[in-house]
Amino acid sequence: MNKLEKKLLKQVNDSKMTGAVNIRKNGKIWQRKNSQWVTIKDSQDGRGLEIWVKEKAPMAMVDIPVLLTESGLTETVDNNFYIGKNSKVVIYAGCGINNCGTKDTVHSGRHRFVVGQGAEVKYIEKHYGEGGNLGQKEINPVTAIELAKDAKMTIETVQIEGVDQTERVTKAVLQAGASLVINEKIKTSGKQKAISSFEVKMAGEGSSCRVTSRAVATEASVQKFISNIVGNQKCFAHVACDSIIKDEGRVTAIPKIKANHVEAELIHEATIGKIAGEQLLKLMSLGLRKEEAEEEIMAGFLN
Repeated sequence: MNKLEKKLLKQVNDSKMTGAVNIRKNGKIWQRKNSQWVTIKDSQDGRGLEIWVKEKAPMAMVDIPVLLTESGLTETVDNNFYIGKNSKVVIYAGCGINNCGTKDTVHSGRHRFVVGQGAEVKYIEKHYGEGGNLGQKEINPVTAIELAKDAKMTIETVQIEGVDQTERVTKAVLQAGASLVINEKIKTSGKQKAISSFEVKMAGEGSSCRVTSRAVATEASVQKFISNIVGNQKCFAHVACDSIIKDEGRVTAIPKIKANHVEAELIHEATIGKIAGEQLLKLMSLGLRKEEAEEEIMAGFLN
């Protein structure tokens, strides 16, 4: 791995990689390592991975980053995660693209999670792009989640910067007592476009879901947030979309909630606005230039 690739990897993966590891580089497997609790192997159709976490794993670690440094490379990868009952696992995923050429580079990662009863999953996903302005850097993640009874999953997903176009899709079905927490952060600039959609079905009694999306859209970038939450049993869901716009940035929030049970409690909140003048003036009074103050406010909003 050369210096550029190491730098790219650091942007999307800050773990120590002490457990199972699969690093994909320019469309090919570059490194793979299994652990006591986790087995990674090629899927039967050869289009991705199967990641198996054993039952009752005390704290398994998995790293599956993707690096693309070749202009014009387009790939779709299907990864399936099978999480054993009553296990605990932390998964680091992410994609970094360096495209200094004239052709578009595209990575589409489709991840399916089958989470066993009582299991706990923490999933951390980071996306980053860099390089010239001629070839596009595009990342399209699809995440499909099946949570069994009393299973828990927390997702932390971040689009750091530099991704010209992204369509992010998350779908989940929750059985009785299952819990899903999603924290999403997206920053766009220039003429970048980002669409993020969530579809969650609360199929079991006592299931719960919390989705928090924080977005910053600057210059002429455009973002759209779509949520569709369905409560079929006694359940609880809270969705919050908070956005800051600057320059000619645009953000659209489209909420949809549907209660099919009298005790389904579903809440959606959306806030879109510019940087508060009071915050700006306060930082500028401390000696920061306006541009510096704006950057600090936006960084704090996404942290």
